[in-house]
Amino acid sequence: MTKNLIELRLRRVGNSLGVILPTEALEALGVEGKEGEKLMLTRLPGGDGLELKHVDAKFEKKLALLRDTMKRFRNTLRELAK
Repeated sequence: MTKNLIELRLRRVGNSLGVILPTEALEALGVEGKEGEKLMLTRLPGGDGLELKHVDAKFEKKLALLRDTMKRFRNTLRELAK
């Protein structure tokens, strides 16, 4: 195992398979390691791999509010940008 790779093992969890993330992987993701925290597994552009990201619920809530505000005040923001 090299410095950039972290070995993960699949474990049986009920009828599914799960992955146990070691502390160093959680630290690299910026996860506190609390049960119930969300991670997002997304396919990379071009389909060449996958990326695991930490989902910050507070940030996602703020981002949704910002997007809604930008949508509602699109014309106002466009005029202010001139």
